[in-house]
Amino acid sequence: MTTTEPRTYPFSEADRLNLDPFYARLRESEPLSRIQLPFGESAWLATRYEDAKVVLGDPRFSRAASVGRDEPRLRERRQAMGILAMDPPDHTRLRKLVAKAFTARRVERLRPRAQEIADGLADGMLREGAPADLVEDFALPLPIAVICELLGVPFEDRADFRVWSDAFLSTTKLTPEQAEDYIGRMHGYMAGLIDRRRQEPGDDLMSALISARDDEDRLTEQELVQLAAGILVAGHETTATQIPNFVYVLLTHPERLAELRADLDLVPTAVEELLRYVPLGVASAFPRYALEDVELGGVTVRAGDPVLVSLSSANRDEAVYQDPDQLDLLRSEASHIGFGHGPHHCLGAQLARLELQVALRTLLTRLPGLRFADSEADLRWKTGMLVRGPLYMPISWDDQGANREEGRL
Repeated sequence: MTTTEPRTYPFSEADRLNLDPFYARLRESEPLSRIQLPFGESAWLATRYEDAKVVLGDPRFSRAASVGRDEPRLRERRQAMGILAMDPPDHTRLRKLVAKAFTARRVERLRPRAQEIADGLADGMLREGAPADLVEDFALPLPIAVICELLGVPFEDRADFRVWSDAFLSTTKLTPEQAEDYIGRMHGYMAGLIDRRRQEPGDDLMSALISARDDEDRLTEQELVQLAAGILVAGHETTATQIPNFVYVLLTHPERLAELRADLDLVPTAVEELLRYVPLGVASAFPRYALEDVELGGVTVRAGDPVLVSLSSANRDEAVYQDPDQLDLLRSEASHIGFGHGPHHCLGAQLARLELQVALRTLLTRLPGLRFADSEADLRWKTGMLVRGPLYMPISWDDQGANREEGRL
């Protein structure tokens, strides 16, 4: 039985990486519930795994239908979403232009370079000595360097990328006017970089996209700018947040950390379990609109109704995972949907996996005895953002750490 009045959503303030227990109650008794975000129209919220996959993957639910609607959202301003607000075939047209750069085989070729970058960052921390800030000294520069090389963007401009990324992810950290200004600056920067790449093309993704625009007329100039900006932001921000999130979870689960240290072959499965376990988003976003009446979660979603999906809740569904609130590095149940599902499944999922694997192996081998510098209380957490994670994470380790050759795997 569903409630008639929408519940205020999010249900509570984000508490570090703790998932609100109310999601579990909804999964049990009201898997599709009415909610009201701070801005926009009311919506349905799907909290179970199977319902989430239907909303994300069934063509009866549309992202493009959000255009022109008062989309439910956490922030006041409405942001032009580009490819994220498209359905096939337009979505397919743009996705195909970049998909080849992110296949599992092509991404795997980046592993040696990602490892080289990670080793260099570890060298820097060892050289400077403890304590180090895991966020600034390792988690941010690793994925930024990788995506800059892949896309063809100068790494030396990374300080600007961070500010601009905040504009894409801010809920209350920036005013609507500030966010709009920063997004405009990023698009202007990308437009200028595209012009330079036209004169001096390289062996990078941006040059390939420019060729698709100029030689094949497969996307508009605006789509080119938005796509390049979106790849740059999405290609580093999530991974840069998840690296300290993963380390935080492992340091606060010492038995699991010891298990991983004892068998580094567990790193790939540990990454998958941590992706399932960590509730990255503060709340659900990017609603899908029903194109026709759909029976879902025991209720009828009427045509035109928006539906939000809680990926974090779906990844803790008791019907899918045994003891879902426990961190289990040997878990072998259904795949998580931390990267989404369906047409909008994260294009860079394989790259994120690689970077997270490289990051964990490097930190555990190069920084033996990795721990909080003083205490967990010294961490500062992000606020006013769509994602949750440490803003500042001081860490320490034993002695001078492993030497570079011993740390290579």
